[in-house]
This record gives sequence, structure tokens and C-alpha cells, in this order.
Amino acid sequence: MLDTGRFDPSGFSPATYDATIEQLRSGMRALTARMAQITPTLDDTLGQWWVPGLLADGLTWCADRLQELGRELLATLGDLLEGAAAPALFFVRAFEWVTEVGPPVSGVAATTHPNALRAPLTWTGEAASTYRAAVAGQSPAAAQVQSVSGVVAASLCACAAAGLALYVALGVILAKFLTAMVAAIAALGSVVLSWAGLLVIVEEAAVNTGMVVSAVAAFTAAQGAAALALVNVTGAARSQTSLPHGHWPAGTA
Repeated sequence: MLDTGRFDPSGFSPATYDATIEQLRSGMRALTARMAQITPTLDDTLGQWWVPGLLADGLTWCADRLQELGRELLATLGDLLEGAAAPALFFVRAFEWVTEVGPPVSGVAATTHPNALRAPLTWTGEAASTYRAAVAGQSPAAAQVQSVSGVVAASLCACAAAGLALYVALGVILAKFLTAMVAAIAALGSVVLSWAGLLVIVEEAAVNTGMVVSAVAAFTAAQGAAALALVNVTGAARSQTSLPHGHWPAGTA
């Protein structure tokens, strides 16, 4: 029989998830506002008499690069947020499998088990034997469905937790990028200007955006493991022993 796994919601909290998504959206709005400050700040700095042409070119490149990185990050986060509803839905569906599928079929498995049948205790003969043979497949079939429900719930919960982990990671990356952006804008408007220092900040921002790829890769790996579990579920649902040809066994002779 397929291992039932375990429905473990500890890796996912709907309240935490909602707060994470809202914080991520809020961070994106903050980044958009910060990006709007780059050009005016740069223009003010370039208007100073003490900024030579070579430094002006370097500052312009840094400012353009920052805006490019910001646009790329916002676009990527926007794409990833398109699926923001999925983890919460996975969790809801997992709960439904645990509460609305598992317990009912567990009851069927228990009540149709040969040891639980009352009629054969006093009923004998050919009809009784036929009855016992017809009912024999009901309990294993129900137990198999209960087993499948546990694995499906566990897989869905794992997907929900992986989604939460992804968006938490994206929120951390965005926060670091915002910090770099604030520092860059401050550097652009500083009277003690360092092109080299600003370049370091820009490089740090680029590293932060590159971390998105790692976060998505970790999420993809988790989804791959969940997909494999669901493949196993499909095989269990087609068990020739408990569910002949993928169908519930006939309960009549």
C-alpha cells in the first residue's frame, strides 16, 4: 500500500503568506518611487560646477545601470507574483483532502472490513459466501483512497510551503536591493562623491538581482519533488489489487 505521508501545515501559514505577499507588493511600490528619484538627483549633481566630464559620464552610467537593474527586478517580481494565489489554493485543497476525503473513506474501510461485518456472524450458506466475496474488495479500496488522500495532501502542502519560501526569499532580495538603491541615491547627491564607491553599490545591487535565479531554482526543485509524489499517487490510484483498472471494485456478485 502507498505510504500515506502526513499532512503537515507547519510549513505554511495563510496569515504569514498574505503578509509576505503584501510586503512584497509594498516593496515594489517603494522601489518604483526610489527609481523615480534617480534622474532628478543625477541632474542636480551633474549641474554642479565641480563635476568634471569624466566623472559625469561615470555617474550617468551608474544611474542608468541602477534603473536598468530596477526595471528588470520589478518585471521579474511582477511575473512571479502572477502565481501568488497558487500556494494559498494548494493549502486549501490539501485541507479539503484531509478533512473531506480521508475521514469518510477511512470510515468505509473500517465498516466494510471482514472483521466488522455483522451479518456473516449469523448468516451462512451460499448467499452468505457470495456476500462476503462481493464485499471483500470494499475495505482495501477505501483504505487505498485514504492512503492516496494523505499523499495528495502532503504534496499540496509541500507546494504551498515552497511557494511561501519563494516569496519570502524574494522579499529579502527586494529589501537588499532597496537598501542598495537608497545608498546609491544618497551617493549621487553627496558632495563627497566617490565614483568607485557608487560602482560598488551598483555591483551589489546586480548581485542581489542575480539571487532571484537561485530562489526560483530552489522553488523549482521543490515542485519537482512534489510532482514525483503525484506521479506515485497516480500509480497508487490505478492499483490492480485495490482498485482494479483504476475503478472501485464491484460490490455485488
